[in-house]
Amino acid sequence: KQWYQRRVAITAGVRDIGKTLVTRTTGMKIAADALKGRVYECALADLNDDENAFRKFKLVCEDVQGKYCYTNFHGMDLTRDKLCSLVRKWQTLIEAHVDVKTTDGYLLRVFCMGFTKRVSKQIKKAAYAKSSQVRAIRKKMVDIMAKEASTEDLKSFVNKLIPDSIGKDIEKECMDIYPLHDVHIRKVKVLKKPKFDASKLMDLHGEMGGTTDESGEIVAAPGEFVEPIIQESV
Repeated sequence: KQWYQRRVAITAGVRDIGKTLVTRTTGMKIAADALKGRVYECALADLNDDENAFRKFKLVCEDVQGKYCYTNFHGMDLTRDKLCSLVRKWQTLIEAHVDVKTTDGYLLRVFCMGFTKRVSKQIKKAAYAKSSQVRAIRKKMVDIMAKEASTEDLKSFVNKLIPDSIGKDIEKECMDIYPLHDVHIRKVKVLKKPKFDASKLMDLHGEMGGTTDESGEIVAAPGEFVEPIIQESV
């Protein structure tokens, strides 16, 4: 068996998120082929070194270079205990979803949820929205999600999911229809991906593409131009 380091690019915090085990290359069975396509689930708290543990990210291994597995965004979800803690009596749950394409060709399905809330000085116990208000809020949700995702590339969109800024925008926009609280992007699925490009993945990770040696360091491929080392004296 052999251990490979998993690298993540979607957050500015942690770069390496643990190791993964694979059978060593033997004959026609190559270790890198067994690693590609593996999906890892990781809490946002582990990626960002904070306390936000209820948001889970799925990362898929797209390329293997040296001893590193380079991952990309594969989906996002909320934990079950968080979802269950949000659902209560005396309020209306409003859900919406939309299929949207990012500028770099990823087709995503984005799910949103929100709850109506009681206004200050309200006497009535319940805070139920009319069906016409629910439809209006759902339309606003779909419009905002489509606008936010279709104008950004995948990395910029994921950076919006981390602080949940889209949920805050929806809450603000829907205030004049019915006051909302606990508005979250509940789930994101990646439906289709563009053709795999190793150089784009390396750019995403902030590294140059190229051939790597056994230690994972990038080396020049045969016939490739190499910048000569500056000499101190001639």
